[in-house]
Amino acid sequence: MNKKLTEIFQKANQTLVNYPMILLTSFIMSLTVIYAIETNSSTDENFFHIKIIFCTSFGISLFFALKMLSQRIGKQLLLTVIGLLFLIGYYFILPQNKDDFNEVYAFIIIPTYVLLHLLVAFIPYITTGNPEKKFWEYNKNLFINFALTMIFTGVLTAGVELAVVSVDQLFSFHFDDKVYPEIFFLMAIFGSTFIFLLFNENGLEYLEKESTYPVVLKFFTQFILIPLLFIYVVILYFYSGKILLAWELPRGWVSYLILAYSVVGILALLLVHPLKEATTRSWVKMFSKIFYFSLIPLMVLLFTAIFTRLLQYGFTEPRYFVLLLALWLSAVVLYFVFQKESSIKFIPISLFLFGLFALIFPYFNTFSVAKRSQKKELEKILITNNLLDNGKINFNKKITDSIAKQVTDKFDFLNERFEKEYLKKFLTDSIKAKEEYKNGNFWNYSAFFSNVVPTSNEESTTYLNLNSKKTYYDVENYQYIITIPEYGTTEIKIKNDTFKIERMTNEGGFLKISLNSKETVDLTPHIKAVFKKYNKASGDIDADDLFIKSSIENYEFRMSFNSLNKSNYSNKDEYNFNEGLLLIKEK
Repeated sequence: MNKKLTEIFQKANQTLVNYPMILLTSFIMSLTVIYAIETNSSTDENFFHIKIIFCTSFGISLFFALKMLSQRIGKQLLLTVIGLLFLIGYYFILPQNKDDFNEVYAFIIIPTYVLLHLLVAFIPYITTGNPEKKFWEYNKNLFINFALTMIFTGVLTAGVELAVVSVDQLFSFHFDDKVYPEIFFLMAIFGSTFIFLLFNENGLEYLEKESTYPVVLKFFTQFILIPLLFIYVVILYFYSGKILLAWELPRGWVSYLILAYSVVGILALLLVHPLKEATTRSWVKMFSKIFYFSLIPLMVLLFTAIFTRLLQYGFTEPRYFVLLLALWLSAVVLYFVFQKESSIKFIPISLFLFGLFALIFPYFNTFSVAKRSQKKELEKILITNNLLDNGKINFNKKITDSIAKQVTDKFDFLNERFEKEYLKKFLTDSIKAKEEYKNGNFWNYSAFFSNVVPTSNEESTTYLNLNSKKTYYDVENYQYIITIPEYGTTEIKIKNDTFKIERMTNEGGFLKISLNSKETVDLTPHIKAVFKKYNKASGDIDADDLFIKSSIENYEFRMSFNSLNKSNYSNKDEYNFNEGLLLIKEK
């Protein structure tokens, strides 16, 4: 027993010595998440916690990649400094406040995660003289260690959480509920990192060791993955035939299906790579030969689907990345079809370079291309529909809701990408003075265009959301407080009386209260009366207070809402609310 404990402590100590920066960044990330949970960090003042979480999460994979490289070429201190400078720079790339943290940063953060993991996959092999067999063994062992880490971490986390619950329930410790998510994140971040590094032992030398091909991996690839790919490609080829027979343009989502088939197929080829030359494994040879050729007709379909969308709507970041993946996939197909002495290292290295190009290459990166494209689309819509008077948009001109929505969608897109100065040149001073403009609510086209008509032969939908400015409820002299249910029916008993609160979706009313199954009050007309104050307004409006008063038998009540929502679809009004309280008193 003592020998086993000594061995465990030695391995743990060895891991701490071998991977200090990886463990440090994961530990900082864990502590920051726990601190954020404890303090409910969601305000602009505490937004730097979120930035630290992102940067340290990058640091885990980045420092692992640099560690693998240092074990190949040395210069560990220099590489560590480079890693730290990268993370510090990334911290300042992220916005300074929460309001500026919009969807644009998803197209920075997510590709960065992908690139850093690709870096782990190939960086020890950028130098010459490293056999491809070692490259495969290295990545295979990383993959297996990652899978084992997920299993070990899941079991360990569940065990610790269950132990805490048991102590809490059996000994009445009354732990704060926050302890459970804190334990989860500590184990999921720092715990999983430590376990993964334990599996990797000394690092590169251990990961490169040759071993027998895993039976489970062979079974999974041969009898599950490849048959599924075969079914998948048959479906795609039948769909291609349907397009040719009907002579119609492909649906937009077909590009995602082809990319999914391609990526999973490439993964399958990587998994069976060592079996490729085994004479007894003809199925691997056959699959390796036909896969890339099977992609060639699908590539034609893929580019047709992509450019159909691009010509209609222009570039956005997601469309840019889809096109980039299609171009990368074309490069991979051409490489493995025409290059006799091909190497599987080409796959992660080429994808890394394509991704890096998308993020940092001047003028042609995803953000520059998307902004230029959407500016052209906006100008084309304005000119085509004669909406410009002396270079300014005439918001009083009669316009269909579909065109108005297209204009405001472009404005919203460009505003989120910090192109407000560009947008200003199209706006008059009266529009710039509107609160919706100052708040960047460009999606609310009815706040800008004053003469919008429904598009012919199309359904038109408008929304009005009333949000209460109140941050508290005035109880006054009411005796009872009841939470209004989000949906369905709730029964509340007060003394000998039973109240039933019912939310409905039919035209007869959406909120009713009954007492003792006898008298019923329909509150829908009262709620409609609240909206009458706002006439034909739409979008989001802040209201001083949102409440209605009524009575039933010997009780008076006041119902207060956080928000009330009204939507009009095909000239039919529907009402709803999210949260609220019912205050009751006896007369």
